[in-house]
Amino acid sequence: MTSAGLRTGKLPPALLGGLVLGKLGARRPETLVGAALGIDAAAVAFDDGDACVLTTDPITTASAGAGRLAVHVVCNDLATMGAEPVGVLATLLFPAGVTPATVAALCDEIDVTARSLQVEVLGGHTEIAPGLQAPIVVMAGVGRAKRDRLLTAGSARAGDQLVLTKAAGLEGSHILATDFVSALAQQVPQALLEEARGYAAELSVVPEARLAAALDATALHDPTEGGVIGAVWEMAEASGLGFQVEVARIPLREPTRAICAALGADPLRLIASGALLIACPDAARMASALAAHGIAATPIGHLTQARARTLVHPDGHLEPVAELDRDELYRLLEAPPAKPAAEP
Repeated sequence: MTSAGLRTGKLPPALLGGLVLGKLGARRPETLVGAALGIDAAAVAFDDGDACVLTTDPITTASAGAGRLAVHVVCNDLATMGAEPVGVLATLLFPAGVTPATVAALCDEIDVTARSLQVEVLGGHTEIAPGLQAPIVVMAGVGRAKRDRLLTAGSARAGDQLVLTKAAGLEGSHILATDFVSALAQQVPQALLEEARGYAAELSVVPEARLAAALDATALHDPTEGGVIGAVWEMAEASGLGFQVEVARIPLREPTRAICAALGADPLRLIASGALLIACPDAARMASALAAHGIAATPIGHLTQARARTLVHPDGHLEPVAELDRDELYRLLEAPPAKPAAEP
């Protein structure tokens, strides 16, 4: 926090609880899952035994691919609740002077991504808004689930093991490789930057969430802001548990390592859509079953009854994680790295 007020990024958990989560209107009997820290979607009962699952998210940190990211982020949130994504609603806010071509390009991204996931764009709102410097996309998602199959990030149990699919920092690597071209061009090989830009094709966790829910996952979480460490912290907080995570076991791809090293960023605290965090009784069984479907999955730690939350580093150092850390992307956006000077 600065003297001018709050920093960019998520509200700190204490402020979220005090300013937002205590002001939730009238409690409805139809509500099955309501607003809570670490819970990314709500669920409302239908009369036929199903539940309507709802979520919303903004895209504020990417200047390219925002429409694609927005659809994936909300559909991921629905899938981690055990729901089948049905539709999205897009609020699109553009700065004055935007061209029709820019509006069309963003809507094309949303259309193509929604079609790829078999979801419908149900509606929304489009406006040229005062005071904006860049477009803002706010996406809502609607899904359907069986009530007895609903999962939340808060349904994990002490002793559950943690599995991470794919790798850490995929979304962040994609954004940085796309939006920080001048800062990275002389520090990271072009082939690695191109590979990171290609992570846009891997940001959906809908397929692995379906599989994990059917394989006795007790809780699922989509690592967005705060990265993999943030996702583990949120799952533990929502479940009232602690955790121990082995840093060396968290999968990182070489482009992510190189980009984060060049920018001085922690890849484990970098926005990480595309990975799925799974709590389950048997990590080896879960990872093997996912691998059989072509989805890379790695056991990374476990949840504990004791509330201690600890990262175990390769040298044996134990790092306590006392609170939800701010995402590295916001820090980089506030103080962008200078373009390296050309060699004489």
